[in-house]
Amino acid sequence: MRKIVSGVYFEEAYPGVTLGAVALPKGVVMIDAPLRPGDGRAWQKTIREIGRGSNRFLVNLDPHPDRTLGVRIMDSTVLAHEATAEVYNQRPAIFKAQVVESGAAWEMCTGLSGIRWLPPDIVFTDRASLHLEGTEVIAEYHPGPEAGASWLILPEKKVAFIGDAVLVKQPPFLANADLDAWTETLDLLLSKEYKEYKLVSGRGGLVGEKEIRNVRRFIKNVDRQLERLSKRRASPQATDKMVETLLATIESPAKYRNFYSQRLQYGLYHYYARHYYSSSSK
Repeated sequence: MRKIVSGVYFEEAYPGVTLGAVALPKGVVMIDAPLRPGDGRAWQKTIREIGRGSNRFLVNLDPHPDRTLGVRIMDSTVLAHEATAEVYNQRPAIFKAQVVESGAAWEMCTGLSGIRWLPPDIVFTDRASLHLEGTEVIAEYHPGPEAGASWLILPEKKVAFIGDAVLVKQPPFLANADLDAWTETLDLLLSKEYKEYKLVSGRGGLVGEKEIRNVRRFIKNVDRQLERLSKRRASPQATDKMVETLLATIESPAKYRNFYSQRLQYGLYHYYARHYYSSSSK
């Protein structure tokens, strides 16, 4: 676990997403949860060492299984955006680890079937401001990467956990994205408002202007290419030809190239089918 500023930490040791924790005198605020039950118990032990009180909140930054499968074991009050809660309503009560090939981290883990989802206890629309033991904690909606995509902001400490708004050395998840909204979200991160903030990616830890601009450039490139396919009235299968050239623009580890190729293939296909094909095929 790495300290960002006094009382604020992030953890990248577990499969899934980058976790966060804000220590309070009588408890802790957690950002997302480990995927595997054993990792969840280990993270709980770490959490108890930094926040010894009984007040425990967990904020889910979006409904992606990589950050929500392990929520139940964390034994806390859960806060999330209303769109995240709606995704829970559409899921079966119990997770079944069927082959999806979406390039998500959970697909590389075993023993996850049979986990019961835990929907959020508290939901918000645009912004929720919690005043916990003298510390202001803000959960704020920032659309683009996923339904209900949100940030956890600590204005006094100038720290923001930004979820999948920015990913490091890996392609983004596109299937449920809104590329126009995502671009606006990235522009906000590049603005003066967040110039002094320490920004924590949900998949990559601390990030700066370089990483933000890399993702913005990638998103705009995807948008342009999909627009061209739409003008040709191409089918969703045509997005397969985009994968290799797009992946070449990301400096990802060689051992994950096939996995990330699969992520892009899945995301491009579903994004194009959802946003373009139903209208262009008429």
